[in-house]
Amino acid sequence: MAKLKRPPRKSVRNAHLRKHSVQRRTRKPAAPEFLSLQEIALAARRNLSADLWNHLVGGADSETTLKRNRQALDSLALRQRVLVDVRNIDITATLLGQTLSSPVFLAPVGGLVGFINPQEGAVPVARAAVAHGTTAFISTAATPGFEAAAAAVAEPLIFQLYVRADRQWVEDILDRVKAAGYRALCVCVDRNYYGRRERDIISRASVRDGFGDPSFQMGLQWSDLVWMKERIKLPLIVKGVATAEDARLSVEHGADVVYVSNHGGRQLDYAQATIEVLPEVVAAVDGRAEILWDGGVQRGTDVIKALALGARAVGVGKLLGWSLAAGGEAGVKRMLELMDVEIRTAMGLMGVTSLAQLNPSWVRPALPVGPSGVTSAYPWFEEKK
Repeated sequence: MAKLKRPPRKSVRNAHLRKHSVQRRTRKPAAPEFLSLQEIALAARRNLSADLWNHLVGGADSETTLKRNRQALDSLALRQRVLVDVRNIDITATLLGQTLSSPVFLAPVGGLVGFINPQEGAVPVARAAVAHGTTAFISTAATPGFEAAAAAVAEPLIFQLYVRADRQWVEDILDRVKAAGYRALCVCVDRNYYGRRERDIISRASVRDGFGDPSFQMGLQWSDLVWMKERIKLPLIVKGVATAEDARLSVEHGADVVYVSNHGGRQLDYAQATIEVLPEVVAAVDGRAEILWDGGVQRGTDVIKALALGARAVGVGKLLGWSLAAGGEAGVKRMLELMDVEIRTAMGLMGVTSLAQLNPSWVRPALPVGPSGVTSAYPWFEEKK
């Protein structure tokens, strides 16, 4: 999508999306407080142009993977126990030794935050995460740059690498990341080809910048992870793992964290849902690395399901984009607060008082109650026509 250094030639795609960036009906700031996540999604739909909305919510080709992510979550039911003292509920989590106030973190969303918030890009995302006591993944493509995002907060963040250009380019980026004070390196490994996102193609927003040699990215192998970790000397997170086989290989090649993700359904079409593959990844890792997960998260109950199946923390991507479009930094903060409210409420009703108590016994297969889609967890949601 966006990239670290723009070439002299104007990007057709980036210009198109920037032209159709956040379009507010008024210049007044968003409501200072949303009362539900549904309100945040509705506000984002009102504030975003059709092109940018479709770019944010769309998936690859038939969008089957996108729909499966949500359908698989809808196909899990939570068990509940009663007459448990739930006056004190602990939702703190840890990631690479850092205590998080919540098991929800802000997932990397490339340069999208720059299209939604052209003035500040990823800076309000970083500030919102740290203010809430959690963390944010800042991407290579983030604007105004990953160094600016790191400088905006007092706590170290996590850097996500999209490999562009050649080995020398990667080494230069890793050196800058280390100097900027990031606490871990996350390598996105499911972007050897760029997924065909037909909503963008149909709206003619799909022309991407040429940047470096795409064959270098296509040729990445497991040994390259070893080289990157040795270069930066930070904990390694491997993002885009969707099989037990690759989970084992990730650990064997130095991964400190295995991040289960299918890029929000935006890369391989007809892939399995991430919540479906989470148990096999957890079994394959067998405690040798920490597990992160994302894929269609819209509710606090989605987070609980993933934690019960073995994830340590859960990333929000589309929901991050919606909250930024709905209310900027304040919108992102409020989304995190509402996620915490939903998590605590569900845990209290389940009879669970800490995340450590969650395990696979708390979930059961169930039939979805209706069609699953990108906003299906919000029954009052209506798209603007």
